[in-house]
Amino acid sequence: MTATLQNLHGNHACAMGAIAAGCRFFAGYPITPSSEIAERMSRELPLVGGTFVQMEDEIASIAAVLGASSGGIKSMTATSGPGFSLKQENIGLAAMAEIPCVIANVMRGGPSTGMPTRPSQGDIMQARWGSHGDRPVIALAPASVKEIYDQTIRAFNLSERYRMPVVLLFDQVVSHLLEPVELADRSSLQLVERQWAKGPSAEFEPFARTADGVPPMPRPGDGLRTHTTGLTHGEDGFPSQDPEVATRVTQRLLDKIEHGRADIEAYECHDTDDAEILVVACGISARAARAAVRQARAKGIAAGLFRPITLWPFPEEALKAALGKAKAILVPEMNAGQLVLEIERICGHDLAVEGLNRIDGQAIAPAEISQRIEELAGK
Repeated sequence: MTATLQNLHGNHACAMGAIAAGCRFFAGYPITPSSEIAERMSRELPLVGGTFVQMEDEIASIAAVLGASSGGIKSMTATSGPGFSLKQENIGLAAMAEIPCVIANVMRGGPSTGMPTRPSQGDIMQARWGSHGDRPVIALAPASVKEIYDQTIRAFNLSERYRMPVVLLFDQVVSHLLEPVELADRSSLQLVERQWAKGPSAEFEPFARTADGVPPMPRPGDGLRTHTTGLTHGEDGFPSQDPEVATRVTQRLLDKIEHGRADIEAYECHDTDDAEILVVACGISARAARAAVRQARAKGIAAGLFRPITLWPFPEEALKAALGKAKAILVPEMNAGQLVLEIERICGHDLAVEGLNRIDGQAIAPAEISQRIEELAGK
């Protein structure tokens, strides 16, 4: 396997990862700090026979992506907080109609227009609960330029495998980093292709129950009739309000994530085996936390870091295993307290869980985390 080393911008890494994953359609609308993804896609897609469209707004962008994906093309869009809010209804449609797609959300300061050029991690809970109803969710949180590239490819693989939208969630700092990155040759990548439906058209059910909960998708032109709707529907695709049908179909949407947890979940543990102070963080906050943990260790403090790469579904069992000897948990994040809510839910009342927050458009520095680790350790 050959690899090339190059200095790469975070948002450009997202675009290049999408191309490598087989994305051949992008629809978007410029919005800081994600615009470089669209700009790079506008140059790269025509070179591989793909299509780039700048739509009139964010709602039209995600709608075009769903249309292209329904036509059989790997598709994505990119945005930031305000645009992510506007896309939520159609993200819900993608979940209900089981249309694969990838949405990159580069987080910036909010609420509303907020601080377009400043970082935030304020969309963690929106990625989980932004669209109404009970729906499956996969959200990935890369923390480096290389990881943006890798997790973008993985986002497409997961989207295609589970027939659902996948969110890439990274903050403005990571998106605008310029880092040396070693990219593997594309021919060595393991890519997941959509499972296409086959068989007699008279017996075809577009949302049939299968062993893994993921029905094969009808390819346009293959002669298999399908009915696509955002309404609750039966296995035949037609709307139904029958309680038994609604329960069965909606539960299948949720179960396909539970069945695939071992494949979906990703995380990193650093010095957690004997950690008495466990830091849980994602994105750029996790990079600061890693430095803080090293500083704490140098002072004789048993600190460790648990970093969820998959934010949703959250790797609960992995976190519980990392708790080990922990006496306190520190959750640094660039919001008023979102990830900390999930950690409190998982850990219950047995451990002290404390947030370390910034909502001023500034990244949390290693020194801030180090100081709080020392205070929690009684140093």
